Amino acid sequence: MRRSVRRLGVLAAVTTLVLAGCGRDDGGSEAEGEATLGTGVTSEPCPDAVDESKGCIYLGIISDLTGVFAGVGVPLTDGGQAFWKRVNEEGGIGDYEVDVTTYVKDNKYDPDTHAEVFAEINDEVLLIAQSLGTIATEAMLRDNDADELLVLPATLGSNWLFEDRVLEIGTSYCAEGMNAVDYGVDELGADKVAAVHFPGDYGDDTAVGARIAAEARGADFTDITTGPGADQQTAAVAEVLKSEADIVVVATGPLELAAVVGGAVSQGFQGKFVGAIPTWNAALLQSPAAPAIEASYLWASSFPGYDADTPGHEAMREAAGDAPANEYFAMGWSGGYILKALLEEAVESGDLTRGGLLEIASSMSGDIESEGMLPDGSGNYAGDPNEAAVRVTQLFTPAADTDAGVEPMGDIFTGPTAEGHDFTEACYLQK
Repeated sequence: MRRSVRRLGVLAAVTTLVLAGCGRDDGGSEAEGEATLGTGVTSEPCPDAVDESKGCIYLGIISDLTGVFAGVGVPLTDGGQAFWKRVNEEGGIGDYEVDVTTYVKDNKYDPDTHAEVFAEINDEVLLIAQSLGTIATEAMLRDNDADELLVLPATLGSNWLFEDRVLEIGTSYCAEGMNAVDYGVDELGADKVAAVHFPGDYGDDTAVGARIAAEARGADFTDITTGPGADQQTAAVAEVLKSEADIVVVATGPLELAAVVGGAVSQGFQGKFVGAIPTWNAALLQSPAAPAIEASYLWASSFPGYDADTPGHEAMREAAGDAPANEYFAMGWSGGYILKALLEEAVESGDLTRGGLLEIASSMSGDIESEGMLPDGSGNYAGDPNEAAVRVTQLFTPAADTDAGVEPMGDIFTGPTAEGHDFTEACYLQK
């Protein structure tokens, strides 16, 4: 749990300070003036340095670049790289620039591949700036060589609230499911709720949140588990129709979403669908299911949209240049603010080691300058899990005439179920 891991972080920081007096730490770091440099930090410049007089901080990325969620992983990676390019061009982090291109690995959304590529880069990076896949990330953190490793996950499982080594941002799938149901009850008068979802951490986390909210609001709940593949959704569509739900919460991939929404609407289904973050891809608006999606689907996110009017979004869009607008690119950029705040404090403290970063992260209270790009409450790693949980949701409607294919609908909100929920364990464990 979060508190026990934090005590490990304190012990690690103390050990680092003791060993630093001998010029080394347990990660093989070296004393560099007043700074202690650990794994993944060098006084030599980055390969593509803007200023070759600066040292280099290497961050790793393990994402899905060719698998089922490549539509998420590729733009997330591009957004993060664009963020750090801007940081380096504006002077870097103290006497260092940040490299997020040398150690980029494709896990193909496969846990075994994730473990293999992590082993390839573990001794080369200070932390993991993106790790896509909940189960694979959990396994990586249990590796004996990762006991001080910090990770920014590209997943939103509620389990991350209970792990100090994970720098979670945004609303969990579980709380998003709660907010989707509360929206359905309060705005649509829903009294029947269904959840169509993949089995496992992502889908179950969303479905459990939807179930908790349905029970709290006195609505009937139908749980519909489905597997991957657009051509494998016949049974799910039949169950949606049978449920007669007013609101259907979906936690699949985009292809499965299109098959479920298109199939159900074509057979006369009148309810609304609210999809978790990974369900969206702008290419859906060029699919045969586009009319049904435009009429019946809402996308749930806790991040401001690509076209939001903030200084951060303006800088992000400028950095993106002629690249197609993409909500996941914006999320990849947004995560950089958490790591930038962490590294700035580490450089100021003179302790650029994994143990030092773990201790700093455990004291971060959420006061992070993100130029308007992070959800309220992000970056609170000092509070207990329930205090740290982000609970806000912004709903979006498909809009083919916008840059990213969606536009915000109404204001960001927190429903009464998420507002009052006590997070004591990962929601998907309650399946």
